[in-house]
Amino acid sequence: MSLDFLGNLERTNMCGELRAGDAGRQVVLMGWVNRRRDHGNLIFLDLRDRSGIAQVVLDHDLTPEGHAKGEQVRPEYVVAAVGKVRLRDQDAINPKMPTGEIEIEATEIRVLNDTRLAPFSPAEEAIQNEEVRLKYRYVDLRREEMQRNFRLRHQITLAIRESLSQQGFLEIETPILTKSTPEGARDFLVPSRIHPGEFYALPQSPQIFKQILMISGFDRYFQIARCFRDEDLRADRQLEFTQIDLEISFPRRETVFGVVEQFMQAAFAAAGVTLSIPFPRITYDEAMRRYGTDKPDPRLPGLTGVRAAFTDADLAALQIDPALPVVALRIPNVGELSRKQREENHPLFDLKKGAKFIDDFKRLAKGFPEAAVKVRELAGASDADFVIVVAGDPAHPIKASDTKFEGRLSEREINVYAAAGNFRSELAKKYADRHGAFRVTEETVAAAHARGPQDTVDGSRAFHPIWLTDFPMFEYDLASGKWVPAHHPFTAPYEADMANLTSDPASVRADCYDLAMNGLELGSGSIRIHRKDVQQQIFSSLGISDEEARARFGFFLDALEYGTPPHGGIALGLDRIVMLLAGAANLREVIAFPKTAKAIDLMAGAPTTVTEQQLRELHIRVARRE
Repeated sequence: MSLDFLGNLERTNMCGELRAGDAGRQVVLMGWVNRRRDHGNLIFLDLRDRSGIAQVVLDHDLTPEGHAKGEQVRPEYVVAAVGKVRLRDQDAINPKMPTGEIEIEATEIRVLNDTRLAPFSPAEEAIQNEEVRLKYRYVDLRREEMQRNFRLRHQITLAIRESLSQQGFLEIETPILTKSTPEGARDFLVPSRIHPGEFYALPQSPQIFKQILMISGFDRYFQIARCFRDEDLRADRQLEFTQIDLEISFPRRETVFGVVEQFMQAAFAAAGVTLSIPFPRITYDEAMRRYGTDKPDPRLPGLTGVRAAFTDADLAALQIDPALPVVALRIPNVGELSRKQREENHPLFDLKKGAKFIDDFKRLAKGFPEAAVKVRELAGASDADFVIVVAGDPAHPIKASDTKFEGRLSEREINVYAAAGNFRSELAKKYADRHGAFRVTEETVAAAHARGPQDTVDGSRAFHPIWLTDFPMFEYDLASGKWVPAHHPFTAPYEADMANLTSDPASVRADCYDLAMNGLELGSGSIRIHRKDVQQQIFSSLGISDEEARARFGFFLDALEYGTPPHGGIALGLDRIVMLLAGAANLREVIAFPKTAKAIDLMAGAPTTVTEQQLRELHIRVARRE
């Protein structure tokens, strides 16, 4: 049996390349049968590859053998079509297809492979069962939407690489098998066969290595880096992900911002979207006051302080803590909600934050009419807007430090704002079909995809990048009753706050920054600690002893003694950038082989058990659960 199905055939064109100007050319196309239509003496095959679809015509009078094969083929057969490009009749032109003016008058059809009946057709626009899609990912990835997403991902990645290269960066790879270091999540551990009982860790980020590259004199480094974190999955999080990682020697914070804004502008242009620079900036405290989150989404109205609407007697009667913020959030155009509909919203509110909310304005207007009118007035609410008041709950005080420093927010204030901000986000998603604030993103993305990167559309109404600065250096951990680092421990504090490291940790600001867009954190970075004495002081303030620091970071502490330049950098999530520009709701739409929410690869069947022999070689014994 011969396996040389192609024989002397060589593909001349991709299916989606041909246009009216190619009429008369002899071509060879290869791909999958997207659809088949049998009109008796004429059989039409829509032949598909990654570039698009071309219509192939099998005329019984012209090619009886090809027509006979056309009767046998089914969708997803792999075939080669040999024939001449011809213009379609005027009434047969399909304006919805880029190749809609032409068709291939076939003289030969060669079946290269048949197929089992797939659980769904790639010609379908949407497949509802995501588990089936992921199990048969190789079929799912043939769909036009998925092909488009990965073309887009390639174009974005290429634009970022070119932008960073033009800005003087060198792309350098860092180890995948490395040492376990604290990065904010659990490590994936890899047992060593050669060193029994010892483990490598997969990198949560290249953090220490990119700092060492600055010590090594490379000045500007970047990497499209694979990273691994053993954490619970959600729509914008996967166990393995890709980040745009970079580091710069001798930078100011503005240097990092300028680099990122330049490659972000290039990335968005590759997707057909114009992104205006420079990006707006906001401090962490201001973001919490205005949006209740450190990844703000400005497409909906922010929070409004409405303490002035209530008298002290009103607050006491409503059981509102007068020492904490009283804020209103409004979701436009929601309209009148029934009592049952309002009660269905209650589970969306996080009661653990020590906050409470009032959404029954009929009751508020009846008992506190002046306050109700003033709240809606301060919030700028129309009659169609849904307005909620969020405030501190004195019945549920939380145990947290209430230290305040030069007007900064206390932990208890942050918790009230965070409860309001989370509620705002959940309600915004629930009522998106009413307020319409998110639709412009979908429209802009669709317009960009339709027009292509050569003609960009204005993304200023759809994409809202914003820099966040002046984060707290530490967070108060309720479980342990201790201050813990809000970022990785290599982040430099503001020099002016160094004296308060141990005496007043709540006051210490970190010289770090985040980039957020449309409610997603795209990236996080900082100016790093470049002196060993300062790094040891930070470890000490975190309760890390000299012995522990030496065991965990000895090689890095040693490197800091060998002429370390001031340096800083950032890492941005490539997957999230592509997700936004693709108009996708989940990272799984822009990652070729993702895991489910339960961290399972349904296609490959991972994770799985391994043989006893493999375990013995690694000196591992598995403790079975009862």
